[in-house]
Amino acid sequence: MDASQYKCPNCDAELIFDPATQQLNCEFCRSMFTMDKIKEVYADVKPESAEETEQKEEFESHTNLYQCKNCGAEIMAEDDTTATFCYYCHSPVILSGRLNGDFKPSKIIGFHIEREQAEKLFKDWCEKKKFIPADFKSTQQLEKMTGLYVPFWVTDCDVNADYQALGKKVRSWSSGSYRYTETKEYMVFRKAKIKAEGVPADGESKIEDLLMESIEPFDYTALKPFDMSYFSGFFADKYDVDKAAVFPRIKDRVNQASRNVINQSVIGYSSTVVQHQRYDIERTKWQYIMLPVWFMTYRYNDKIYEFAINGQTGKLAGTPPLDKAKLAVTSALFGLGAAVIAFLGGQFFI
Repeated sequence: MDASQYKCPNCDAELIFDPATQQLNCEFCRSMFTMDKIKEVYADVKPESAEETEQKEEFESHTNLYQCKNCGAEIMAEDDTTATFCYYCHSPVILSGRLNGDFKPSKIIGFHIEREQAEKLFKDWCEKKKFIPADFKSTQQLEKMTGLYVPFWVTDCDVNADYQALGKKVRSWSSGSYRYTETKEYMVFRKAKIKAEGVPADGESKIEDLLMESIEPFDYTALKPFDMSYFSGFFADKYDVDKAAVFPRIKDRVNQASRNVINQSVIGYSSTVVQHQRYDIERTKWQYIMLPVWFMTYRYNDKIYEFAINGQTGKLAGTPPLDKAKLAVTSALFGLGAAVIAFLGGQFFI
């Protein structure tokens, strides 16, 4: 059996045979599989249907790929788009060919927040921020706000949880002139199978992962089968971070959620000391989907600031630039005012 022919069922990276354990190991997600397990997994894999192949070919024939020569971003657009600009650095982009059908998403959520709503949300957000540059919320800047479909990997998986801790119950009471304390210790065990559904990670390297996480969640009940018509009037990114590369982020989020589930089940103790915990992911199911985001960048003092609005719910996030000159003037005026008050106060008490 040639190990190079098999990919990890969890993250799709290449599996490597380990002579020491006689198992196939994944160097990306640290999963381990027996030969029998891999044969079982691949026996369940269904070949691509003729309909799926036809859908990919149609996607490829109607999708243009544009590339920004300035920052390297790659932008998807429907076939009647002739010219556009880079959503990230706002440089003109040029047509570089057709997009491979393997990049066809399976599902999409259309925009629910219109441009006028997005601009109002941004302006209201700016009103709460002090010391931002004057042109940060200008009409010219708002024109750079782009309706963008961001590529996301969404994962369902099962988690085998194995947890062991030392739990203590402490109670105290008084009797006469004495104070008593009783401590009881218990071994706490948890073994559980936890199902994680819809765990997202964006597949675009040029947008900060934390920014995308900050505008979650999206309502997956609104997911629709992908259709190119959703792209009309909007931009779309081609993913450049594959499943193997995003899996560590998925794994961290799944493990944290699993730990929370176990911790919430350990109650009634004065304190607990974890002695062992392990969370193994298996039966991973992936979907490649497009999610709507109003996205804007702002260059200030040679630094790019990013701002995003969830195009479905309106939740927003971003880091505003700080106008140090405006801050310095305000601080100086505040200091001057404090000095005047101190002087007048001194005169009053003379």
